[in-house]
Amino acid sequence: MTGFLLFVLFLALSRFGKIRLGRDGEQPEFRTVSWLSMLFAAGVGLSFLFWGVAEPASHFGVPPYGMVEAESTGSAELGMQYTFYHWGLHPWAVYALVALAMAYFGFRRGGGGTLISSVLRPLLGDRVDGPLGKAVDILAIFAVLFGVATALGIGALQLGGGLGYVFGLPESSTVQISIIGVLTAMFLISAATGLSRGILYLSLINMSIAGLLALFVLVVGPTGFLLGTLARSTGDYALGLLPMSFQSTSFSPAEWAENWTLFYWAWWISWAPFVGSFIARISRGRTIREFVAGVLLAPTAVSFIWFAVFGGSAIYQDLFNGASIAQTAQEDLPRALFDTLAALPLGAVTSVLALVLVSIFFVTSGDSATFVLGSMSTGGSEEPATGVKLTWGLVVAAFAAVLLLAGGLDALQTATITAAVPFAGVIICMCVALYRALSEEDTGYTPSERSSGREEVEERFSQESRRS
Repeated sequence: MTGFLLFVLFLALSRFGKIRLGRDGEQPEFRTVSWLSMLFAAGVGLSFLFWGVAEPASHFGVPPYGMVEAESTGSAELGMQYTFYHWGLHPWAVYALVALAMAYFGFRRGGGGTLISSVLRPLLGDRVDGPLGKAVDILAIFAVLFGVATALGIGALQLGGGLGYVFGLPESSTVQISIIGVLTAMFLISAATGLSRGILYLSLINMSIAGLLALFVLVVGPTGFLLGTLARSTGDYALGLLPMSFQSTSFSPAEWAENWTLFYWAWWISWAPFVGSFIARISRGRTIREFVAGVLLAPTAVSFIWFAVFGGSAIYQDLFNGASIAQTAQEDLPRALFDTLAALPLGAVTSVLALVLVSIFFVTSGDSATFVLGSMSTGGSEEPATGVKLTWGLVVAAFAAVLLLAGGLDALQTATITAAVPFAGVIICMCVALYRALSEEDTGYTPSERSSGREEVEERFSQESRRS
């Protein structure tokens, strides 16, 4: 993951940064605000609501690597630092890498739309058009299916917990499956309206409601404490980024890293073909430098603010008001958010607003998934047929329901890791292929031709030297 981050930064800061993801002079299809809203909603929407309180509160109760005393100021600071690490530059780097490669080969090189296999042409040659390329695309489809089903399952858990908290509904599998059924119908309707209407409008609504909710918690909550948490945690993240990036368990227990960091890295990798394909589709016309800056920096900044506001509020209630949100996070993750909102003014109103927000995020994630799966299964089509999208929507919803019935959150996490392991190797190959293609465009020669040319120059220089 750290290698992916360094590679993306290198591309943006190098001479390749000026290359446009499309024809020379082509302008972006979507305005910057709309573009950021869509990539943000597709990338982390449902996860933000689920983990916004749950992760910082969990780390407050069980500190990372057991480095400090539990439920202390030290565990609060360290917990926020590692939360920022899990939701900062690293996850968005893997999204940016996959999206960048797919957009470059799809829109600039005309290599099969937004198919994963088209990115590997510099490595595999014409074999990407045969069984080997098909196998890569099928592997990507399964990764998308597992990753999105996990997100929708988590959304159903969050909504089920919220409905139980606000309206007293039982937190049962029947309620969760019913939630999936109702919201699936909604995102299928959205999918039928097309990319420039359904997802765009819902994404803008998402951003507006999420911004209002965060602003409300910031204003009516412990504002000074939350702003201080944001500043302190950002500084801790910046100073600790390098050590955290190379943290190993050689001299510390491995269980915490397995449950959190390694699971998160696998989750981001399994989501990469889904989010990457969607971001690639909406990023046509932007330069590599502009693309990387937008995909890395803007969502990371929003992530920091979100987790500082919601996670900081939960920690404040535990530290100064005798709440037990950290304990709730250990026992019932979806409930932690609503316990935090209940401790603030208008808790009932904001809890209902959170339910609405989760529902819309569910719809946008499902809508985005139908588009991506439809595109990947129809040769990289930029506008897959409505029937294809609706079919994939039903498949994803059914898969999420089966995973929930099979074991809840544990089954969802296991499915994610299973899909991530093989696709990590594909992403490494994508890095090599993308660098080769960019080098060829920048100089007009392939790396092998350039190396050959250099050897000819050196030989000619050597002969002239001998003659002299």
